[in-house]
Amino acid sequence: MDDRKLTILKAIVTDYVSSREPVGSQALVQRHNLQVSPATVRNDMAALEDEGYITQPHTSAGRIPTDKGYRLFVDRLSTVKPLSVAERRAIQTFMEGAFDVDEIVRRAVALLAQITRQVAIVQYPLISSATIRHIDILSLGADRGLVMVVSSSGAIGQRFVPLAQSDDHHLARLRSRIAEQILGVTHREAAQRLSAAAEVPDPNDSGLTGPIADAVRDIVSEEADAKVAVAGVPNLTRFGDQYESTVKPMLEALEEQVVLLHLLGESAGNDVRVRIGRENPYEPLQAASIVASGYGDDGSSWGSLGIMGPTRMDYPAAIASVRAVARYVGRFLAEG
Repeated sequence: MDDRKLTILKAIVTDYVSSREPVGSQALVQRHNLQVSPATVRNDMAALEDEGYITQPHTSAGRIPTDKGYRLFVDRLSTVKPLSVAERRAIQTFMEGAFDVDEIVRRAVALLAQITRQVAIVQYPLISSATIRHIDILSLGADRGLVMVVSSSGAIGQRFVPLAQSDDHHLARLRSRIAEQILGVTHREAAQRLSAAAEVPDPNDSGLTGPIADAVRDIVSEEADAKVAVAGVPNLTRFGDQYESTVKPMLEALEEQVVLLHLLGESAGNDVRVRIGRENPYEPLQAASIVASGYGDDGSSWGSLGIMGPTRMDYPAAIASVRAVARYVGRFLAEG
């Protein structure tokens, strides 16, 4: 495709997303300073239509992009609309008040829906890909204690345990011995190590047997159920003219967690992926687009997040917003 036709296609996509009306050649010349005549633009539009990038919804109307046209538009984005300093500051401020995983997910999904004006979906971090970051044993007095295990995903597991001996030196020794076995490894590997140690007699009371070790093993053996949070469903009211073709199937898909997890799961990498219309494997959503990204730390993905909406969306802004929120979520979980 030559540069002029690509410029015209980009202008059609931009105008259609903004106005929600089919775009004509005269309007393109007036709004985009194309420096060619309307007749030349009409010829190029005819060529774009023949090649399947745009279509005419009805006789005598202007043109609208097809899925193929949106795909070329997204693939040829030379720059993604940058977030303003105010937008970046607003995201950081909004996320800074989060104090645990649940709160981070709730804030992230609400923020993403607010700034994109689409339906936002955030997958809770998967514990299976996380490692053990910290363990602590606290004496609560009266022969009772609390065991805490913190995951790299930000999840915190807790168990109350009986403490036959609760002086600080003894607890520090127990903590150190267990930490040697489990810090820096996945939950599954930590559970396997502690189970193997429990089968060996422990005459020296190294800390790998007994109620505290049992509590730690119980915590790290738990596998978090994959689940998602959704926000921004009322944003679909903006697309009431597409209710039967787009909005209704999206509402039905939002009832199926398995479908949402599958769609997000295809974006496990830590960069943005865009699926447009018929590129979606789930047939009822083939009039919608998904913009999603994985989030995590140091190249590892703990979960995914993204937005879902009609194919008529502001892709540069959507990509920038999804990328920014994914990076902030990964950072806050890593630092939490």
